[in-house]
Amino acid sequence: MNIFDKFKLEGKTLFISGGSRGLGRSMVLAIADAGADVILTGRNKDSLEKTASEVNKLGKNAYPIQADMSNPVECEKACDQALKIDPNINILINNIGGRRENIPTEKMSIKTWNKYMDLNLTHAVLCTKLIGGNMLKKGNGGRIINISSINAFQSIRGLNGRHYETAKAALVQFTKATAVDWAPYGITVNCICPGVFMTEPNLKWAKKEPEAMKNFLSKIPVQTTGEPDDLGPLAVYISSDSAKYMTGSVIVIDGGQTC
Repeated sequence: MNIFDKFKLEGKTLFISGGSRGLGRSMVLAIADAGADVILTGRNKDSLEKTASEVNKLGKNAYPIQADMSNPVECEKACDQALKIDPNINILINNIGGRRENIPTEKMSIKTWNKYMDLNLTHAVLCTKLIGGNMLKKGNGGRIINISSINAFQSIRGLNGRHYETAKAALVQFTKATAVDWAPYGITVNCICPGVFMTEPNLKWAKKEPEAMKNFLSKIPVQTTGEPDDLGPLAVYISSDSAKYMTGSVIVIDGGQTC
């Protein structure tokens, strides 16, 4: 067997939240290129259809579902719809998240707090319960990947919106706890913690705040930010049979920033 055969995902199906842009799109295209069909969610119809067409060009099936996964009701409906499309989803990536609002803790309402906890944490719990729960019922194992952040371990000075650090840290521990529970059933649960990647929001932010971006770069040993395509190969590895002995792991990909 060729070593690259161990990374093939033929016959697999991925369900990913936030799969149409940024890091999600990168993982979608990499996993499709490795052979899997893809069910992807997103809020924007145009970007969903564009990414789905890119998957089709790789010779794989793509099923876009327009949904705001930060809304628990829409999230549950999207999971139910995905399981109707393919009752044998093998790979789940809980990808959506973001700081979105730079609100100091002392000024943040509980309503806003809960809104962003739903975005960064609750959606992952719901998808794991429904999609991962179906993996348990089917009894064929599976792969779950949670996308957290290096902000699970460190807070950025000069920023507010601490719902983000809190939720991302909780997602890391949810990963470990679920990994322990589901390991006997052949379901691995791992977590990726990216550093600064130049997604669309970060490109806009860097243009708006060049001095802040310069400060960020000064703290990254490799002296550059990550590109979304850097994440795809890692997601393929964790999704593949090559990673069958890896579970409960938290993988940092940040150019050495947390060092």
